[in-house]
Amino acid sequence: MKINVVTIFPEFFATPLALSIPARASAAALVSYNVVDLRDFTHDRHRTVDDYPYGGGAGMIMKAPPFFEAVESLDVRAPIVLMSARGRRFTQADAVRFAAGDELTILCGHYKDVDQRVADHLATEELSLGDFVLTGGEPAALAVIDATVRLLPGAMTDHESAFSDSFWERGLSAPSYTRPPEFRGHPVPDVLLSGDHARIAEWREREGLRLTRERGASDST
Repeated sequence: MKINVVTIFPEFFATPLALSIPARASAAALVSYNVVDLRDFTHDRHRTVDDYPYGGGAGMIMKAPPFFEAVESLDVRAPIVLMSARGRRFTQADAVRFAAGDELTILCGHYKDVDQRVADHLATEELSLGDFVLTGGEPAALAVIDATVRLLPGAMTDHESAFSDSFWERGLSAPSYTRPPEFRGHPVPDVLLSGDHARIAEWREREGLRLTRERGASDST
C-alpha cells in the first residue's frame, strides 16, 4: 500500500511514522509513505500557500492551486481525503476500507480554512476526527494512517488482536485486565480468572454491550 500525505509541515510526520507499527509495516514493505511538501507547488519566492478570504473576515485561507498541482503530480486515484472539521466522522469502517486498497492520499489543511474548491473538485471525501478543531490536519492524518496501517496483514505481530478491538463490527469492546489479580484492593473480575472460556466470552460480550449503551457508541459497519 502507498500512503501520500500533502502538508506544509512534512517534518511533523518523520518521527511518528518511524515508530511502532507504522515503522514495522514500512520495514516489511507492507506500506510506503510519501510525504509531500505543499510549498513545493507554489510559484513565488515566499512559497505562499494562503491568502485573505474573499468577502472579508478573520483568518487566512489555504489556496486551491498548490493542492491541485501537488495531487496532479502524484497521479493518484481515489480515495483522496481532505481532513476537515466539516467532514464526516472517521470510523473503523473507513480504516478497514482504506486498508483493503492499494493507495490513500490525505490532504492536510491549516490556518483558518481551505479553499472550498479543494473539497468540491479535488478531494473525493472529507473526514473529521470529531466535533472539535485542530490547528491543522496533520494530527488527524496521523490518526487515520495509524488506524489504517495496523490493519494491513502482517503489520501487527498478533493480527487477531485487531479483530477484538472496539468498533470492529461491534460497538465498544469489554474492559481488559492483566497481572496482578488484585492491585490496591481492586480485584480482577472473578470470571476472567475462572478458566471457563464460554463464561469469559459471554462476560466480554455483555460488558461490551453495556459500555456501548452507557457511552452512546455505535458500531461502524
